[in-house]
Amino acid sequence: MNAEKTAILYRMVMDKHVCPWGLRARHLLKSHGYVVDDRWLTTREQTDAFKAVYIQKRELKCACVGGDSNVPLGFLSLTENVMMVLMAAWMGWMAWV
Repeated sequence: MNAEKTAILYRMVMDKHVCPWGLRARHLLKSHGYVVDDRWLTTREQTDAFKAVYIQKRELKCACVGGDSNVPLGFLSLTENVMMVLMAAWMGWMAWV
């Protein structure tokens, strides 16, 4: 049984700049038998977000939840959506009566 070696490579590929280190990393991985999942960072924002999360190990702060919330975003989004539906129903009911 031959296990296939795989690697995920994130590299900067922009209109006016292709990172030479990313090209070198892809070449080295492929030359050593890896199947490379080549993921491009095509904007400065993507590159900065990748660097913040994976290189500097920072947590991204979401402005929609106040920035310092430790509540899971899924729960918060669900709660916000339920509240919006309830407020819409209440306003509709008040307009009707």
